[in-house]
Amino acid sequence: MSSLDSKSAIGNSAAPRELRPAGSVHNSEFRIQNSLPVLLALSLALVVPACRRRERPLYAVIPKGQANAFWQTVHAGAAAEAKEAGVDIDWNGPALESDFTRQITIVDDFINRHVDGIVLAPNDRDALAPAIHRVHEAGIPLTIIDSGANTDEYVSFVATDNYGGGVMGARRLSQILGKRGKVALIANAPGSASTLAREQGFEDTLAKEFPEIKLVARQYGMAEYARSLTVTEDILTAHPELNGLFASNESSAVGAVQGVKGRGLAGKIKVVGFDSSPKLLDDLRSGSIDALVVQDPFRMAHTGLETLIDSRAGRQPPKRIDLPPALVTHDSLSDPKIQQLINPDLQKYLR
Repeated sequence: MSSLDSKSAIGNSAAPRELRPAGSVHNSEFRIQNSLPVLLALSLALVVPACRRRERPLYAVIPKGQANAFWQTVHAGAAAEAKEAGVDIDWNGPALESDFTRQITIVDDFINRHVDGIVLAPNDRDALAPAIHRVHEAGIPLTIIDSGANTDEYVSFVATDNYGGGVMGARRLSQILGKRGKVALIANAPGSASTLAREQGFEDTLAKEFPEIKLVARQYGMAEYARSLTVTEDILTAHPELNGLFASNESSAVGAVQGVKGRGLAGKIKVVGFDSSPKLLDDLRSGSIDALVVQDPFRMAHTGLETLIDSRAGRQPPKRIDLPPALVTHDSLSDPKIQQLINPDLQKYLR
């Protein structure tokens, strides 16, 4: 059947039988004319929703994962900037931070949807680089937040000074241990640039500034609470003389403190963690954790989306924006600035 015959069939199915004398030339003309309103209606049905979706610019926000409080705060920060700027966001990320394959699929889906820009927290610095290149080739501006990727094809990179956060963690742990002892590192996951920088800052600082503190174990928790708990228990079994632990992200810190508490060693083995959550703050109040190095994920996402909006308006944002980490201890918890940092009003933006 030709394309013209196909269109005619659409008209025929709706026309009264008595208007269709078989083999009539006039009937053929009638069928073509009768099909035009149907085809026009179908076209409008497809075009109008697409136009309606783009009455305002649409930006994609892709986190590393969605399983912990950090990413909820990132979502809130992006939502706050979207509201202020009068744009829309579409939030989507893998369930687990280790699932970079799923994150790549999400990036490609947003490319196909021709969004106006992408805010991305790459969960693997190498694996996401080709996907970022595809975004660049599609002419879609992209800003990286939280964790870097091995590419320069982005508008801006907005992140915590993660290496400096690792330095801060090493100095705090060394201070409370009297600059001597045996410690272990519960790392996040290989390929995650942000946590690798923290871990490197921690290790470098111990080596350079505190030679009498020995790093006796280093294991990955793979961005999972249960796995972080398991590796902590393994380390505690292998090193009963351990004095301290540094955990480089939220899931690592939760697993580390659970492992210490499970052995009845809370307070005896000093724990310094990275990031915050209601559970970690409770452990800080109780003394199970000595200190937390915290970021400002709300500001990070807010600034990340802002760079794309500025770029779209013809303004040139800085290529790199570093946000300072903060050290939170039991004594500093009541500080208003710390409270604002660790307890943002998520429901205000996510409801």
